[in-house]
Amino acid sequence: MRMILHVTCPHEAFNAAVKDGTAGLKMQRIIEQQKPEAVYFTEYGGRRTAILIVNMAEASEIPSFAEPWFLMFNADVEIHPVMSPQDLGSAGLEGLGKAWA
Repeated sequence: MRMILHVTCPHEAFNAAVKDGTAGLKMQRIIEQQKPEAVYFTEYGGRRTAILIVNMAEASEIPSFAEPWFLMFNADVEIHPVMSPQDLGSAGLEGLGKAWA
């Protein structure tokens, strides 16, 4: 299942990694292991944020996606299932609308 992995890093941990020269290597290592479909870096709520699109076959994979960010950057991680337009088209909204109207 396609998921959005929303990673927000606290200033202290990320600043320390930038200052000691390990931030880029740590992020590269995580991204290489997770093999995301896409990765974007932005600011969110005033903090450094990475947004990754990843695929998970089952819930037991959640720790392998979250723990590297927790351990390397003391980051907050949110995981949200997402749908493509094709997925939404297959969701049966018309039937749900009739059943719940």
